[in-house]
Amino acid sequence: MIRLKPKQLEVFLNPRRFRMVSAGRRFGKTYLAQAELLRAANAPGKIAWYVGPNFRQAKRVVWDSLKQMSRPFWRCMPSETDLRIQLASGGVIAVRGADAYDNLRGEGIDFAVLDEWASMDPAAWHAVIRPMLADRRGEALFIGTPQGFNHFYELFTSVQEEPEWSTFRFTTEQGGNVAPEELASAARQMDERLYRQEFQASFENIRAGRVYWAFDRKLDVAKVEYDESLELCWTLDFNIGRPCSLLCQIVGDRILVLDEIAMLNLGTFEICEEFLRRTKQLDNSRIGAGRMKVCYFGDATGEGRKSSANKVDWQFVRDFFRDHGDLYESHCEVPSSNPEVLERVARVNAKILNAKRVRSLTVSPRAKTLIRDLEQVSWRVDANGSQVAELDDRGSTVTHASDALGYLISRKFPMRAKMGEMPYNWY
Repeated sequence: MIRLKPKQLEVFLNPRRFRMVSAGRRFGKTYLAQAELLRAANAPGKIAWYVGPNFRQAKRVVWDSLKQMSRPFWRCMPSETDLRIQLASGGVIAVRGADAYDNLRGEGIDFAVLDEWASMDPAAWHAVIRPMLADRRGEALFIGTPQGFNHFYELFTSVQEEPEWSTFRFTTEQGGNVAPEELASAARQMDERLYRQEFQASFENIRAGRVYWAFDRKLDVAKVEYDESLELCWTLDFNIGRPCSLLCQIVGDRILVLDEIAMLNLGTFEICEEFLRRTKQLDNSRIGAGRMKVCYFGDATGEGRKSSANKVDWQFVRDFFRDHGDLYESHCEVPSSNPEVLERVARVNAKILNAKRVRSLTVSPRAKTLIRDLEQVSWRVDANGSQVAELDDRGSTVTHASDALGYLISRKFPMRAKMGEMPYNWY
């Protein structure tokens, strides 16, 4: 039995020809889409399409669950090659991808769901799908989560007064599929703007201007002291010519940046020697009296790029701690690959200021390079003036200190893989 929750039902019962739904993650957009497809194809000759950003993603997201929901209404077994379901009513449901949208031209259709519309090329709608609806007076449902002020935003705002259109905006909480404690947990883990976008369906400039937008030296820079009872975290970014590393400690959910090693043209051997000198400055009494606990983090590409003719960067670091085993009790937390840039930035921003308005990063005034990074790193702009999901390194003068911080935070405070869902009959 198909059961829609109140906000899903509000969309389902709306009589407008074209509807747009901006909704938070796990709202239940895909379930709503499947119910809409079954209704639209429930008559002889009717053709309803589910269109995702690309064919593979569309299949992964909806195909199995769509077969399960539609099984009682099958005329015959679905086509696994064409992702096409023939219903006993004489209608057809098909799953398609918008990446090669020119290949979609042909038959007219009666209904189309465009899922994750913000991730599609808008030409898929304007040049192909919209004309395919014309002769049948077909209808369409656009659903997705915002991705800044792109074509989703432009269409969503431009059709507000159009008589054939209706727009809806729902938060994840309104969907009723995610437990309140999960949303509270996400708010603690995520920065404020990203949380508003992903869970409150707000159009935000996530990839515009300053990357670390909430950092404020008046609030986030202060003198911090080394605590000998806590482990020292050393996080490194191996950039040729401008390597950078940070000496940090973790106190509960808080990151304290004690110092940085950021000097031009240092090799990995010299960085290790400088680390030895800085740690002696941190706690002279402990060196020689007992071993300092150190965990080191950083750039996974250090395993593959050589700093000398014979040894890769991380081998230098491992050798350093082996040779100074009388001074340090060390262990390594370097992953096999680096986190994605957007994930790393999101984790750092969540420490600077999360959606609960809690600040959990304090930087010593000694870390001048890191402070400059957090104030100045911006998103790259392409040749057309559009923002892209890459950091503007300005000729490698910035980003390395903040990258090092991101490696540490991503490792110790990873983003939860998936929000827990509540049972579907929960209200």
